[in-house]
Amino acid sequence: MAHPPNNDNLQTYKIVVVGDGGVGKSALTIQFFQKMFVEDYDPTIEDSYIQHTEIDDQWCILDVLDTAGQEEFSAMREQYMRKGDAFLLVYSVTDRASFMNIRHFHTLILRVKDKDSYPMILVANKVDLVHLRQVSQEQGQELANFLKIPYIETSAKNPPINVDRAFHEVVRIIRNQPQNKEKQSVKKSAKKTDKQKDKSIRKSLKKCNLM
Repeated sequence: MAHPPNNDNLQTYKIVVVGDGGVGKSALTIQFFQKMFVEDYDPTIEDSYIQHTEIDDQWCILDVLDTAGQEEFSAMREQYMRKGDAFLLVYSVTDRASFMNIRHFHTLILRVKDKDSYPMILVANKVDLVHLRQVSQEQGQELANFLKIPYIETSAKNPPINVDRAFHEVVRIIRNQPQNKEKQSVKKSAKKTDKQKDKSIRKSLKKCNLM
């Protein structure tokens, strides 16, 4: 396995996981970072996880904030929403109320960011619980289309379904923002120039050695 480059050369992405309490936000986050399924978990106030991750042959630092879904912590929401580069909007397919509340989270994020759109992905979690399902795939996709964001179905239970893919996809959305594409283009150009300089120096040294 390739080792990540020096931190100074890596882009850090702040990903915030939001949704109602009990939809599996912590289970998804722990499955992604620790590759394990935690069924019984104390309600989260706010947990942060940091990891070097390679996505599409490009290393980055993922800084993921797992947030509280309980109403008593709602006063903290605007604070963590200001920090996010992108958001996973998570609901449980077994809990229709959590699905209905997604629009509230989406609206609040756009208001806090003062934007018409922002990097987000709609995550339908707990799809392994087929017999308890209350929200269909069609309904989830319809909401995603309405919000104009991608849709993905996940399960944190082993073997996990689309957990890595959900986090990777939201990073791709960030990278595809026009301002970030420009930054990446500048970085690639700088790397190319450095390589050309190194090549030129090596050629010069080779000539000196032959003389």
